[in-house]
Amino acid sequence: MIDLSIIIVSYNTSDFLKKCIESIKKNTKKFNSEIIVVDNTSSDNSVEMVKKEFPQVLVIENRKNLGFSKANNAGVEKSKGRYVLFLNPDTVVYKDSLFGMVKFMDEHKEAGAATCKLLMPGGRLDDAAHRGFPNPWNSLFYFSGLSKLFPSSKLFGGYNLGFLDLSKTHEIDACAGAFMIVRREAGEKIGWWDEDYFFYGEDLEFCFRLKEIGWKIYFVPSVSVLHYKGVSGGIKKVSKEITTANLETKKRSTNWRFNAMKIFYRKHYQNRYPLPLTWFVMGGINLKHWLTLRSIK
Repeated sequence: MIDLSIIIVSYNTSDFLKKCIESIKKNTKKFNSEIIVVDNTSSDNSVEMVKKEFPQVLVIENRKNLGFSKANNAGVEKSKGRYVLFLNPDTVVYKDSLFGMVKFMDEHKEAGAATCKLLMPGGRLDDAAHRGFPNPWNSLFYFSGLSKLFPSSKLFGGYNLGFLDLSKTHEIDACAGAFMIVRREAGEKIGWWDEDYFFYGEDLEFCFRLKEIGWKIYFVPSVSVLHYKGVSGGIKKVSKEITTANLETKKRSTNWRFNAMKIFYRKHYQNRYPLPLTWFVMGGINLKHWLTLRSIK
């Protein structure tokens, strides 16, 4: 029996992907696992590298870039593990990172999904690993900067749940698709990834639907993983010096990011709030989108 299926969606990150798989191979000796790489038509040597360096890894070669959701679903179809770990190629797992998460899921049957302490270079926590849902109020305080001014406030800090103790295991609303371990039963109940999302936002959607049907999502700080963050998309400040994305990819990633915000709002909040609030939210998203595109270099 396979305990853990590790699915990595790849797009022009050959060097990072190699390091990622190497770290996995070193740290999966305590349980049975499989690695599935789903490549979204990389133009570098990602596919060739995996086939040459890691012949035991299953590679799915998409004929076009299907986006994150469809690619993950393609990997799920080939997977056999009790748990499925969705892992970004720009991550490095440490000793017992994967075993620790499998053990946690075995001990917490109510957990539909969980994540660990995703640490960026320099040691800062990747905020996307520890999130509240982006309802209008959380989003307003986040984009206005109030959540950064008062990160520990329950009123202002709901977007990243900064008022919770990061040293202790606890429930969260959502985690990042960069490192998300999912119980197969839970993933099957929600039909896995929502393919309305191309890139960005799909992890929030995944977690939202898990919680809607009663599953819990946990943050497990006793386990840590290195995350370079944003290497393929190119729009994260933390990875601007190491990104593999060209200008056109950065613009497309920005468009996908802000489109995902609109999709999520329409699916989950549009019918809950007055129409003027929807106009305000959509206007804010469009303004932020325009300003971000103008700043891309």
